[in-house]
Amino acid sequence: RSAMGPCALLALALVLLVLLALLRWAWSRGPNPFAADSRRPPAPVVTDKAARRAVLKAVFSADKIPAGLDAIVIGSGIGGLAAAVLLAKAGRRVLVLEQHGKLGGCCHTFSEKGFEFDAGIHYVGQMQEGSLARFIVDQLTEGQLDWAPMPAVYDAVVLGEPGRSKAYRICSGRKGYSDGLKEQFPGEVVAVEKFEQLVKSVSKGIVALGILKMLPLPLARLLCRSGLLPRLSPFCRMASRSLKDVVDGLTANAELRAVFSYIFPTYGVLPSKASFSMHSVLVNHYLRGAWYPKGGPGEIAFHTIPIIQKAGGNVLGRAPVQSILLDSQGRACGVSVRKGQDLVNIFAPTIVSDAGIFNTYERLLPAEARALPEIQSQLRMAKHGEASFSVFVGLNGSSKELGLEATNYFIYPGNNLDEIMKRYLTSSREEAAKNIPILFVTCPSAKDPLWEIRHPGKSTLAIVTFAKYEWFEEWKDEQVKKRGDAYEDVKKTFVDAIMQVVFKLYPHVEDKVEYISGGSPLTNQHYIASPRGEIYGMDHDIARMQAEAVAAVRPQTAVPNLYLTGQDVFVCGFAGALQGAFLCASAILKRNLYLDVLWLKKRTQATNNKKRD
Repeated sequence: RSAMGPCALLALALVLLVLLALLRWAWSRGPNPFAADSRRPPAPVVTDKAARRAVLKAVFSADKIPAGLDAIVIGSGIGGLAAAVLLAKAGRRVLVLEQHGKLGGCCHTFSEKGFEFDAGIHYVGQMQEGSLARFIVDQLTEGQLDWAPMPAVYDAVVLGEPGRSKAYRICSGRKGYSDGLKEQFPGEVVAVEKFEQLVKSVSKGIVALGILKMLPLPLARLLCRSGLLPRLSPFCRMASRSLKDVVDGLTANAELRAVFSYIFPTYGVLPSKASFSMHSVLVNHYLRGAWYPKGGPGEIAFHTIPIIQKAGGNVLGRAPVQSILLDSQGRACGVSVRKGQDLVNIFAPTIVSDAGIFNTYERLLPAEARALPEIQSQLRMAKHGEASFSVFVGLNGSSKELGLEATNYFIYPGNNLDEIMKRYLTSSREEAAKNIPILFVTCPSAKDPLWEIRHPGKSTLAIVTFAKYEWFEEWKDEQVKKRGDAYEDVKKTFVDAIMQVVFKLYPHVEDKVEYISGGSPLTNQHYIASPRGEIYGMDHDIARMQAEAVAAVRPQTAVPNLYLTGQDVFVCGFAGALQGAFLCASAILKRNLYLDVLWLKKRTQATNNKKRD
C-alpha cells in the first residue's frame, strides 16, 4: 500500500476544516425565524387604494421611528425587506428606510395616467408548488403572496425583424426545454443535449457560492487557493470560461448559438465577457417555467411590510440616508436621515445596507472607514454593471383585444449577439439609437390574471434595453422631470427607434397608445439609487464569478456591526437578492437559516402527509 502524499494529506486536512466550519454553522445559536410554519389561508387581494397607500407609501418622520430598535436596514428592495422580515421573525425590532416615496425597490409598481407599470420584476423562476424557493417566499409573506404561472412558452427569441423572422420558442420543463430546441433545430440534437447537461451540472454547483460566503474568510481563502474547488464544484470549474467560448464549441449553427445565449440580458453581461457558470444559473432558474405575482409585483412589499411592523418595526419611505454613523471605536451604530433641511440621527446596534456595495462604501461610509484595506480591496474587485433604458407604454384596450401575449420577447437584429452588443456599447450617443442590439418586450397586463379586475379595458407594455450612463451623464445634476428639451429629445430618439420594432411585433397597438414614457439611466439613478443607472448592481462578469471574489464579498464587512444584503452579496434578480438576505440574516443571527428552513419544510411535509393518511 502506498502512503498518502503530502498534497493529499493537506487536501484532506482542508476538507476536514471546511466540514468542521460547516458543522459550526449547523450548531445554531440565535433565535430561529423558522421555528414554526407561518403560512395562513390567503386573503383576497386588497384593491382599496387608501389601504395600499398606507402600507406602500408610508412617509418618514421622527415620530414614526420605533423605540428600542435592534436593527436598521437601508433600502426596501427584496434584499432589504427579506432581511428585515427574517430578523423580525426572530424577534428583532427593525426599521427599514427607503429613499424613494414608493416602497419595494425594484419590486414596486407605479402609476401614470391611470396605467400601472412594473419597476423591475418581470418574471421569476422556481415558484412551483412544493419547491424550496416557493416555500421560503411563502414563509416570508405568511402565504399571502400568490403566483400565476406563465405560459408553457414563457420566452420567445426573435433574431431579425419581428413578423418576418422566426420566433424561437423557449419551453418550460426540462423535457419541454430540450425537446423544444431539438424540434426547432433538428440537426443539432447532440449540441442541445450537451448544453443541457452542462447547464444541469454547473447550476447545481451554485451551492459553492453560499459555502464560500459562510465559511470563515481565512478558511474560504485557503480553500480558494488550494486548487480543490475546480475539482469539487462544476460551477467553479466553468466560472472562468466565457459563455461565447462554451457555446461556440458546442455548435457551428449561429442561430442555435444565439438561442443558447439569449437570456444574458437578465444578468447584463455580453456573451464574450459572461461566465458560463452565471449563465447556467439563469437558464436553470427558468427550466421549470416562469411565474408572475398575482396582483403585480407591488404585492411582494405589501405582504412583507406588515410582518416587520407586527414585530414592532416599521418601513418608511422618503427617508434618504445620508451617512452611516460610527462610534468612537469605529463600529456602525446608526444612520443619519435627511428630512427637509434637517438631519435625523437614528441609532441601533446593527446596520444592514441593501443600497449596494458602491453606495454603501463610497457614499454612506465616512472617509476613515472607506479607507480600510478590506473595503478598498472589495471596491477594486467591483465594477458597475451596464445601465438600462426602459419604455413604458399604456394602451387603450384589453390584452385579449389587442392580441398581447404573456410570453416575453427577446428581439435581436441578428444572430451574432456579441458583435451587435459591442457595436452598440461603443457607439456615440448620436448613433446608439440606430444600433439597439436587444429589446426585452413584456406585457404585465397579460401576465396578471387579476389585471382585468383591477384595470379593465387597459393594457401595458414594458420594453427594456441597455444604455451607457455616459450618453446621459451631462444631465445628471438636473432635477428629475425638469432636465430640459435636449434631454427629452435624446430620450425620444431611443423611444421612437424602440417603438418601431414593437409595432412590428404587435401591429394592432400602434393607434391604441394613450401613454408612453422613456426611462434613461438617470431615471434608475433617481428612483432606485443605482449610482450609474445599472439595474443589476455590480457587474456579473467572469471576474466576479471567481472563487476568491465570491468569498470576499459577503454580508460581514470590515466595519463591525455593518452588514450587506441583496444582489451584490449573491447574484442579481429577485432570487439572487433573496439569497443575499438569507446569508445576511444568517450572519447576524449566527444561525444557518438554510438548514432551519429545510427542517421546517421537512416537518410541515411530514405533518401534511400524516393528515392525508
